[in-house]
Amino acid sequence: MNQSTVTDPNTPGVESDVDNVDCPPLAPDQDLFALSPTEYEAEFNRRIADAQAKNPGTVELAADASMARSLVPPATAALRNFSYVGAEIPEVIEGACIGCMECVTQCPDTAILAKVTLPQTLEAMLGRIEGDDEKERLRKRWARTNKYFDVVEKRGEEPGLFGLFVDPSKCKGCGECVTACGDHHALRMVPKRSATMALMRREFEFFASMPPTPTHFIRDKVLADMMLTEDRALLYTGGAGSCPGCGEATALRMMLAATGFVHGPQNVGIIAATGCNTVFGSTYPFNPFKLSWTNSLFENAVAVPMGVRLRWDQIGWEKKRLWVVGGDGALYDIGFGALSRMLASGYDIKVLVLDTQVYSNTGGQASTSTFTAQAAKMAPFGRTVPGKLEHRKELAVLAMMHPETFVAQTSCAHVNHFYRAVMDANAYPGPAVINVYTTCQPEHGVGDERSVVQAKLAVESRAHPLFVHDPRKGEKLSERLSLQGNPNATGDWKIDRKNGRPVTFIDFAQTEARFARQFDADGNPSETLLRAEAERLQSWRRLQELAGIR
Repeated sequence: MNQSTVTDPNTPGVESDVDNVDCPPLAPDQDLFALSPTEYEAEFNRRIADAQAKNPGTVELAADASMARSLVPPATAALRNFSYVGAEIPEVIEGACIGCMECVTQCPDTAILAKVTLPQTLEAMLGRIEGDDEKERLRKRWARTNKYFDVVEKRGEEPGLFGLFVDPSKCKGCGECVTACGDHHALRMVPKRSATMALMRREFEFFASMPPTPTHFIRDKVLADMMLTEDRALLYTGGAGSCPGCGEATALRMMLAATGFVHGPQNVGIIAATGCNTVFGSTYPFNPFKLSWTNSLFENAVAVPMGVRLRWDQIGWEKKRLWVVGGDGALYDIGFGALSRMLASGYDIKVLVLDTQVYSNTGGQASTSTFTAQAAKMAPFGRTVPGKLEHRKELAVLAMMHPETFVAQTSCAHVNHFYRAVMDANAYPGPAVINVYTTCQPEHGVGDERSVVQAKLAVESRAHPLFVHDPRKGEKLSERLSLQGNPNATGDWKIDRKNGRPVTFIDFAQTEARFARQFDADGNPSETLLRAEAERLQSWRRLQELAGIR
């Protein structure tokens, strides 16, 4: 359980040269239980989190009342240093960035951040820097873009300069930001050399010292710009122990950004089902969340918030947003009964399903979310069993069959669709489910930089179609269900403009190692994979029928 104080610990990105730091003992006359939340947080960081961050795996932590109570202050993961992970780090190419915020949005580790500043503010802050060469170098790191300068100036408002910076202590070198940048070519991966890392640390220290982005640069219609509001949207600090490029971490960051931006961090709480998200998000003493968070088991993570919701409403906290976060086991399988019960209750509880199509945390076992033909533990590929033979459970479709339940199926690659779905779910006065496609690099067999690419392809190939079911839109199901955002929503498949061919589930399967054994030496798909493709098309046509477009 994490406390709900939202004060940041030390500035992230600033690495210490201190070695061999032992965990200092508590003063004999000090009573942890008598401290205020802010004092408690500072004491925890001083004695435990900071010592562990400087000497990972070598510090003997003293017996601690915090551990005994399972309490970790917020944002302690900001003290953690991951600069030793990965051989490369992204470098910003001056003059190429347009300020689209795609890289900031897709980074799973909150390792690449941005701000907009007024030119006079920049000059005032540069006045504190010693050395003309250093000043000029930092000045060039803030770009005049059409989005934040020219367009804003035409509106008659003060234009701004856009700064994009990498936190070398949080970056794991996955390259997801470079992939998200795409044709803009404003980022490139470079080797992690001592001089490069030292330069990036100085740059990020200067970035962190800059004041927040002025509010007139953040437009409601440009949802990706929410990530510029560090006090409301950046509620996941980085420093979590997730795999490089983790799709789950990006989904968590984006959900929190959309929720915190509208409702504020003090009005958000999370109950997390045991799984990858709790392992990388609560490895003592590092907590990446800046809000109230608690962990529950697979089977009852959706039952716990029912009691929390009742108590919150009883004491007048009706407007606080309460989210459940879980994966395949907690929501597709073991905890599905509890989820169904909660949806039928009508309680104002929101659910984020991190859909990796496999039990990622416990070794890659097949689940009811696993695709037909996928190879996984308990669904191996061999002479007798050619991968998973069962149909995939369509959780989002099942959820929308519960009375008056808001449901969205989305992906992090479709930024506006994702953000709008979360914001609408928060605004809906009842239960809501957001089922988001989340790549698991080890279990899917894809590169660390591929989350956004694979999520986009999953939508295009009908493996994971986008849809929103909003009970407020009408009485008929066809009025409530929208397939907007899918390519060629009235046809069977998306048609590739380059070659005129349909993009099918088999095209998706060809890009992931979990389906590799379903292809022969010539690249021909197996009968099992052909059945999987037919199943995905049938599922898509069923959605079209429900939406009234077939």
